[in-house]
Amino acid sequence: MSDLSNVAASPGSIGTAKLRFYGWWIATAAVLVVLPYIFRSGGALTAFSLVGISIIFSLSYNILLGQTGMLSFGHAVYYGLGGFLAIHGMNLIAGLKLPVPLPLVPLIGALAGLFFAAILGWVSTRRSGTAFAMISLGVAELVASSALILRSFFGGEAGVSANRTKLLRVFDLNFGSQIQIYYLVAFWTLIAAIAMYALTRTPLGRMCNAVRDNPERVQFVGYDPHVVRYLAFCFAGFFAGIAGALAAINFEIANSAYLGAVQSGTVLFATYIGGVGFFIGPIVGAIFVTLLSLGLSDLTSVWQLYFGIFFIAVVMFAPGGITGLLMMHRSLLKAGTLGRVLPSYLIAFVPTLAMVAGLMLAIETIVHYTVNAGDDPNTKAFGIPFDASSPITWVLAAVLIIVGFFLARKSWTRVGRAWDDATTVAREKGVHA
Repeated sequence: MSDLSNVAASPGSIGTAKLRFYGWWIATAAVLVVLPYIFRSGGALTAFSLVGISIIFSLSYNILLGQTGMLSFGHAVYYGLGGFLAIHGMNLIAGLKLPVPLPLVPLIGALAGLFFAAILGWVSTRRSGTAFAMISLGVAELVASSALILRSFFGGEAGVSANRTKLLRVFDLNFGSQIQIYYLVAFWTLIAAIAMYALTRTPLGRMCNAVRDNPERVQFVGYDPHVVRYLAFCFAGFFAGIAGALAAINFEIANSAYLGAVQSGTVLFATYIGGVGFFIGPIVGAIFVTLLSLGLSDLTSVWQLYFGIFFIAVVMFAPGGITGLLMMHRSLLKAGTLGRVLPSYLIAFVPTLAMVAGLMLAIETIVHYTVNAGDDPNTKAFGIPFDASSPITWVLAAVLIIVGFFLARKSWTRVGRAWDDATTVAREKGVHA
């Protein structure tokens, strides 16, 4: 008789796994509660609110890209329409004095995102791959152009505004202060993240993965890949609508920028940079991209250029994203061989940093002569002053780029050898990646 322990997990192990699962979510909720007591400034609370909105939006996009393998260039449509419907809903609720509190308004955005995803998704999801991407781009351009034509609904270039404090108060909260909005965003972020994680564990979530990997086999076993893609599209639109509604509540306005290509591109960048192969990847990417955008915009006028260069670097050298890079080291950490790689990393970091510094110096100097040619050449970038007209600046940038590149190339070759050695030892110990 076979040992049942080899077939099914013991009740103790299942209980431990559940305890660990609930412990992570409880710890996350505790962090969200205490975060405003650590960072008390209004700017920090605004940044945290933007991060929460970006997390929901990125996770909703990952339902398409990471879970189902659908590359969309128009996911901002459902984000933006959810935001516009939420704004109109807030104005209607305030005008008619309906007993609907502000914390329920994101449901309006969710239903709006679901409604439009259900209408537009049936045709869009009939194709996959490049065809789906082009269809999503066409739909995005159609809706974005309509935002400037249908002024009665979209408000033209000025958009539509609302006053969130006019709605029904809950526990005497009028949601006028930023800390109250932060807790509202944090609550919906946690709820939406739990719901989307649960979705990945359902049979539909597993079928989405199967459609992503091999749609022909899915069709062979009796499932319609089109229906699976359509259902995933609807869920993605639902959660994107929540993110759009929260953005509208946070800014008390919805405009055409919510529907634009920049919004769709940003969520694509955040999801891919974080790592589409992991559920936590879009969360990491949303935090990183949001904070990076807020930080770089204060340090340089061409922060979008650096953002694009970083995205290209991730696509070329780390297709698994930031989370993929971290997870690569998990087996080395378990085997205790991570220490074999860290010294090589530290050695390679120095010339790489020098090369990046030279590239940034060259970019800022070129930008000064192409954009701000009439300004004082004694300028500042990233808090560091330099003379853009001095030949020393150009020579220093060239030396840092050239020397840094050759040294970085040699040092990263050494990292590769150290990595192979550490991986081999880990496999000998029975730990595999």
